[in-house]
Amino acid sequence: MSEDKKTELGQLGEFGLIQHLTDKITLKHDTTIKGVGDDAAVLSYKNKETVVTTDLLLEGIHFDLTYTPLKHLGYKAVAVNVSDVYAMNAAPKHITVSLGISSKMSVEALDELYDGIYAACDYYNVDLVGGDTTTSLTGLTISVTAIGEGEKDKLTYRNGAKPHDLICVSGDLGGAYMGLQLLEREKRVFQGNPEAQPDLSGYDYILSRQLKPEARKEIPALLNTIGVVPTSMIDISDGLSSEIMHICKQSNTGCRLYENKIPVDPTTAMLADEMGINPTVTALNGGEDYELLFTISQSDYEKFKDVGDVNIYIIGHITEETKGTYLVTNADQEVELQAQGWNPIKKDD
Repeated sequence: MSEDKKTELGQLGEFGLIQHLTDKITLKHDTTIKGVGDDAAVLSYKNKETVVTTDLLLEGIHFDLTYTPLKHLGYKAVAVNVSDVYAMNAAPKHITVSLGISSKMSVEALDELYDGIYAACDYYNVDLVGGDTTTSLTGLTISVTAIGEGEKDKLTYRNGAKPHDLICVSGDLGGAYMGLQLLEREKRVFQGNPEAQPDLSGYDYILSRQLKPEARKEIPALLNTIGVVPTSMIDISDGLSSEIMHICKQSNTGCRLYENKIPVDPTTAMLADEMGINPTVTALNGGEDYELLFTISQSDYEKFKDVGDVNIYIIGHITEETKGTYLVTNADQEVELQAQGWNPIKKDD
């Protein structure tokens, strides 16, 4: 963003700002009957079930503008929402975006944010069809609602897991958490010495996992291609431990996860070791990886043997509810799982 030119929000006014931010919209779907520009959007899903999900991102709680580029933030705001749609084994089609904006922000800053939003809309093939803007006294607030469609017999919920089902995950875990720890470490260094340059070399992967995560849109497409409907599914926003416990609670089951099967990227493990953190803990409790965690019937296992470049990891199995939810460690000990991931309403100690 240019430091030479900053346009105050008041110069445009609310309606002028909305028009400025939405004049680049190009509609992609014939399900969009009416998008931005009226009192409400009009959508038409024929012979499909409609899925709707909303996420709220608050400055100082969910993101820190000290080290978060606005373009990345806009992209992430969309990605974390469509991830929930993919977790239903459905396809996102539309989003709305509402903003609470500090008067200190400039039009150019919001342009950067919307550059990221539009980039995500293009990548995930969704139409931006509405939203709202208002003044915020507590920093930037972003609320995104994603709307999608799915076939009734293929929609996947959290409550369908059954004993002996295999537990699968779509990619490595813990990277987003370690990316956040790295950014926070370098922020503290900068606060102590504003002349210091951040030491981020070699950590591009985990930084991208935190700042610009990708929803796994290829997984529902793959499942459809090989003819598999998961028995349950959820996206990993709050940590592997919390998410598998959600599935088990709603499915009235237990589980066994195996530490040696949980995928952790080498860079994640290296930085975790450097910071004195057990890499397995980052995977279990870190969150924000936005991988898909799902269960499949054992009879579907053979269908996953030839899925090309898509890595699907089998990390455990579902058990009877009476057997509880446990991690089997590398030392072959069973440790009861705890939901220690992100808790948005927990009071700080």
